Amino acid sequence: MQILRSLYNWTMELAKNPKAIWLLGCVSFIEAIFFPIPPDVLLIPMILANISKAWLYALVATIASVAGGVLGYLLGFIAYEQIAEPLLIALGKEAAMSLFANSINQNGFVIVLTAGVSPIPFKVVSIMSGFTKMQLSLFILSALLGRAIRFFIVATLLKYYGEKIKFFLEKYLGWLFLLFIILIVIGTIGLDYL
Repeated sequence: MQILRSLYNWTMELAKNPKAIWLLGCVSFIEAIFFPIPPDVLLIPMILANISKAWLYALVATIASVAGGVLGYLLGFIAYEQIAEPLLIALGKEAAMSLFANSINQNGFVIVLTAGVSPIPFKVVSIMSGFTKMQLSLFILSALLGRAIRFFIVATLLKYYGEKIKFFLEKYLGWLFLLFIILIVIGTIGLDYL
């Protein structure tokens, strides 16, 4: 429990650093291509540390994530077999690759929008959108809309309820961490049955 509390305190201190906005942009960018950790891990503490900048942080995360998604798209479009496919296989995303490859051209806008909002791996969708030659402008529009919805909802909720959420997090940190681990285990087991 002490390690978890130390990690929480370290993250909150990092979030207060004026250069954290650059780190948020970097994490948001690379997460859309290959990085396994979502930007929310940094976005949430940054907003809790400085609630007045909630929407600025959401904007940075949105723009950087879509820019990374465009690079992922280009990787899928130009170098799928050489770079993108081995990268996705190394990340263990084979099932998601085949699922999206078969349906992206029929439902591309909805799939990219859904991936932008949900925990569906955005990197897989961005790369597969390029591989399947989805129209780039449609990809950018749906990615921008999806990522903006996701990050601005988080920012808005934290802007208005941030102090209560911060108090709740600090009070029940251990229990929330345990719940998070249980959800990861259930999600991992569930993915095996899809």
